[in-house]
Amino acid sequence: MTDRVPAAQGPAALTGLRLTEPKEVAAGVQAVAQAMKYATDWAGVVKGPRLLTLVNQHDGFDCPSCAWPDPKGHRATAEFCENGAKAVADAADRRRADAAFFASHSVAELASWPDKALNDAGRLTNPMVLREGSSHYEAVGWDEAIGVVATHLRCLTDPDQAVFYTSGRTSNEAAFLYQLFVRAFGTNNLPDCSNMCHESSGAALNATIGIGKGTVLLEDFDLADAVIVVGQNPGTNHPRMLTALQGAKERGATIVGINPLPETGLIGFNNPQDWKRPTKVGKVLLDRDKHLADLLVPVRVAGDLALLSGVQKELLEREADRPGSVVDAAFVAADTVGFEVLRDHLATLDWDVLEQESGIDRDGLRQLADIIADNERVIWCWAMGLTQHEHAVGTIQQIVNLALLRGSIGKPGAGLCPVRGHSNVQGDRTVGIWEQPPDWLLEGIERELGITAPTRHGHDTVAAIRAMASGEARVFVGMGGNFLSAAPDTEATAEALRRTDLTVAVSTKLNRSHLVTGRTAIILPCLTRTERDRQLTGDQFVSVENSMGIVHASRGRARPASNLLRSEPAIVAALATAVLGDRVAVDWQGLVDDYDRVRDLIQRIVPGFDEYNTRVRTDDGFALPNGPRDGNFTTPDAKAHFTTYDVPRSALHPDELLLMTVRSHDQFNTTIYGLDDRYRGVHNERRVVFCNPDDLAGRGLSTGDVVDLVGTHDGVVRVAERFVCIAFDIPAQCAAAYFPETNVLVPLDRVARGSNTPVSKAIPIRLRATGEHVAT
Repeated sequence: MTDRVPAAQGPAALTGLRLTEPKEVAAGVQAVAQAMKYATDWAGVVKGPRLLTLVNQHDGFDCPSCAWPDPKGHRATAEFCENGAKAVADAADRRRADAAFFASHSVAELASWPDKALNDAGRLTNPMVLREGSSHYEAVGWDEAIGVVATHLRCLTDPDQAVFYTSGRTSNEAAFLYQLFVRAFGTNNLPDCSNMCHESSGAALNATIGIGKGTVLLEDFDLADAVIVVGQNPGTNHPRMLTALQGAKERGATIVGINPLPETGLIGFNNPQDWKRPTKVGKVLLDRDKHLADLLVPVRVAGDLALLSGVQKELLEREADRPGSVVDAAFVAADTVGFEVLRDHLATLDWDVLEQESGIDRDGLRQLADIIADNERVIWCWAMGLTQHEHAVGTIQQIVNLALLRGSIGKPGAGLCPVRGHSNVQGDRTVGIWEQPPDWLLEGIERELGITAPTRHGHDTVAAIRAMASGEARVFVGMGGNFLSAAPDTEATAEALRRTDLTVAVSTKLNRSHLVTGRTAIILPCLTRTERDRQLTGDQFVSVENSMGIVHASRGRARPASNLLRSEPAIVAALATAVLGDRVAVDWQGLVDDYDRVRDLIQRIVPGFDEYNTRVRTDDGFALPNGPRDGNFTTPDAKAHFTTYDVPRSALHPDELLLMTVRSHDQFNTTIYGLDDRYRGVHNERRVVFCNPDDLAGRGLSTGDVVDLVGTHDGVVRVAERFVCIAFDIPAQCAAAYFPETNVLVPLDRVARGSNTPVSKAIPIRLRATGEHVAT
């Protein structure tokens, strides 16, 4: 028997904080050095650098990090960023979490390790089982592992008693087969990481323009007059985006950053690709006071809705004074509905409220309005800084309003650009990973395969956690990812997982979701995107969709970490064969023998994939249809919709701060590569909280003091223990700290209206001093 229940959170031990001044310029020589260090330390001095030459190349593999698109035609030799290099090196890790490793370490012991140490255990090599009552995982064969899963699934009295989660790194081929298996099994319980990140974008855009995706391509940045980046930190989360911003800047575009924190990537950028002309970027930065952005707007946490509403109000007041000076009247009249309602709504808003809630005074709002009014071709970019708020859907719809007012959509150099994080989260949704299946998908599955899939909506992430907690869901299967650490309300999620009969993880490396499990747990080790995938007909490739709707091939080239690893499509096929038997007439193994057959099936079912196998083999892939990008809105009435939304009033208690969760520079989502965040000047520590200096002083605190972060929601107290205070340039009554350490503070039942996304970017907290102080 286990000696104790494995912990849901990593240890709250402090590791020795060292502070330096925040950086003013991102990338440069130091980023190159860090990339090479990770590649050689983890993958080896030969293998590491060789793998980097294959990242985002036509004959190589798609970067397993973010979903930023690749340039058409010529690719640079180093077509990757520092974080991409870390992701590749992590996949090529020479260390192994093999059968001997698990025999030496109990689950309870491993649960006491920090997240970085778990990741540093190395690549998983064997199918593993944690039997009920056992303290250790043990190695088993593939047949036994698949058999355990099949037995549990077949024993359920209702298919809805199972939950099938998907990570955004899963390829189109694996995702399509996965959703097909799940629907043939009889459920639409397909939560995925979209539910926790960009679901708000999809909800906002589908309702207003008719597609839940952005409307620009990478080449539009070459034509833009202005690029406005809201709630996004491209220097850390999407570093290759800085190249597009730099190019736009050099061609005369105005760059705006709207964010509570002054993120280095928008302050300055030293492009490592510019080594042949090092003075040019330096000169541009020098001429612009070393700022990439012409304007940085330090909006309050959760103040974006007020800010965007204020800018709209300012623009329409100008239009009223000088008709035709701001609003693209012809476009609005021909292609939109709801303008008059919006105009009347904005007229009722109070300037004092807009300034107070946004944290930006009237002059600041006018300055932003000037840029929008003076530029016809504007690209709006945003990420999770907008999507994880209670009013996220309404906030994003205000961006749509601004684009529609100016006619900045459906034309070259202008449009909407939600920047996804996971490298194929958009593609997974396109090929069917969604708990709310569209009719065309279900009809196509029945037409092509004779499978009558369920029509009732399934569980998203939040609903899945509740179903497991109540005992309604008894089996959890995770296709990649780290569900426990990624999900909100860590302790509640852990307790929900513990109540299941079985948890299954298709994984490449050890993470906390392998340690907080159902009564029985299975680990199925899979290939990474960087590794060669050989099936019956030879080496296979997969495909992914980037953040701008381009589908392209990805070819793994590295030798697999273990000869026992299987590809994700092969694992899905084995599960489907074992669980479904002859219930459906699908040759699962035949599909896996040749992935072209999977793509042929996708082509017959999913719109936009015509000649899939031909077009995906071209160097740059192909663009999926996108009506709004071409100026044709795909809403039911073929019009774009203006949207009104009331500006909420903040209700913070005087001693509360509003916390947003952020990434450090040494992580990708829940994967922790290191303990540094050098752009913010933080080294060797993750348990830190960034606060306004006056907020600390008013509480008798200063940099180096240790506090607990305490949140209270609906009478439930949640605590994240032992965080070191850092005085930082952040608006008053706001704070920031890294996830997943602070996910414990995110209430399960506090979600965005219209998308059900957990509110991870606006958490009321109090600082509770522990009496400790650490030297910095």
